[in-house]
Amino acid sequence: MGQEYALVFRGHGDAYEVQATAKLFLPGVRFQLCPDGVETAAEHRILTESRQDGAEICQTVDITLHGKQLRRSQRLPAGASGAEQEFKLCRLLYESLRELTGYTPPWGMLTGIRPVRLVQQALDAGLAPETAMQELAAHYSISEEKSRLALKTALVQRPFLTHAPEEIGLYIAIPFCPTRCSYCSFVSHSVETAGKLIPAYLEKLCEELRILGEIIRRAGLRVQTVYLGGGTPTVLTAEQLTALLQCLRACIALEDVKEFTAEAGRPDTITAGKLAALKANGVTRISVNPQTMQDSVLAAIGRRHSAEDVREAFRLTRAAGFDDINMDLIAGLPTDTAEGFAETLREVMGLAPESITVHTLTVKRAAALYRDSTAFAEAETAVQMTAFAAEALQEGGWQPYYLYRQKNTLGNLENVGYARPGKESLYNILIMDETQTILGAGCGASTKLVGTDITRIMNYKYPYEYIERFEKLMEKKQEIVRFYAEK
Repeated sequence: MGQEYALVFRGHGDAYEVQATAKLFLPGVRFQLCPDGVETAAEHRILTESRQDGAEICQTVDITLHGKQLRRSQRLPAGASGAEQEFKLCRLLYESLRELTGYTPPWGMLTGIRPVRLVQQALDAGLAPETAMQELAAHYSISEEKSRLALKTALVQRPFLTHAPEEIGLYIAIPFCPTRCSYCSFVSHSVETAGKLIPAYLEKLCEELRILGEIIRRAGLRVQTVYLGGGTPTVLTAEQLTALLQCLRACIALEDVKEFTAEAGRPDTITAGKLAALKANGVTRISVNPQTMQDSVLAAIGRRHSAEDVREAFRLTRAAGFDDINMDLIAGLPTDTAEGFAETLREVMGLAPESITVHTLTVKRAAALYRDSTAFAEAETAVQMTAFAAEALQEGGWQPYYLYRQKNTLGNLENVGYARPGKESLYNILIMDETQTILGAGCGASTKLVGTDITRIMNYKYPYEYIERFEKLMEKKQEIVRFYAEK
């Protein structure tokens, strides 16, 4: 039986942020949650308490962890707001866990996925860039390296953040892949097990595009960006891609589109015919994603292609006339080393794609690797990889233009898109900034309606469910109509 961990909450309702703070130091741990009145016999225990004591609020953290113990308390004025109480309690827990474990997270106590948004908000408030960076770093105890990366990203993004209210993005999902990578938890299904669903799926997807097209027309919206993602869209045949994209062009006006991206992520799915179909139907930006150029690492993560296949796919993509190519890499893949990652990055830089996105391995519960801790690269190795990438890419002329974080990421690190000036992906910037409506079509796609608040409409996760419950799903799309009718 595995070790048990418990989070005990007394006198407060800040369980979510307390748990997020604890996970900075104990990633992957599944905590038993013990609110008031619930006892625990767990070997490892983190108690947070908040209680009124006269004219003050007394906050306490009491930790028993891996044979070590620590107890700390602090006092706040009784008039402290709920938000201030929550932040102070999380900071007390953060400082206590840092002392007890000897580990300092690079992003400090920041648990959110969009740190660049915080910089943008500070800049919007009139702070000078350096001041904004310093205040963010001090408030959340972020390292200078990460706070400066966030600032650089924010400054590159700023010219792209202004757009008209009627301008929107469109995401189209193809949730199929040749095989499922061991680290993956995206909504994707191997063609070996779900390929028979593709024809029916495409039929329903085209119907959804027709419905969205009518909604877009009636609301007076203009599509600014299109993103064909997945999965791996190029798992479709050239004929299927042509039919889908022609349906898109027939249903939705695309004359205002500034950027049309297609994921061709798996090199083993790329052919000259498919590239020609994409090019002929308006795609302007394409992703060819090796993840690594180390053949042994590719085998370890379940990819059925080689580094040479990546080189050939890149050559085909250039020959097809694409002058805006992105390549994704992952830092911290099982069996990879800092030296192997550096070799991969240098080779990819030598191919000279317009953008290179460096992800850090994020292992979700749904992924096979989550159940095999021996397959994790050491967090410190991932730190070395991302630091090397940041320095080498910026020296080579690629600048950070979008950045986000995810839960269960090695070393509490980040994902960063680097691009040549003028080749930044507008879709990536705006979806992270969350200031533009994105309409989602297809299995697992999310529609994000941006108003005073953000309204989300989630499509069904599985292809068979999307196909069988399509009419029910389309009823939900009427929320888009109501949203724009009320504006």
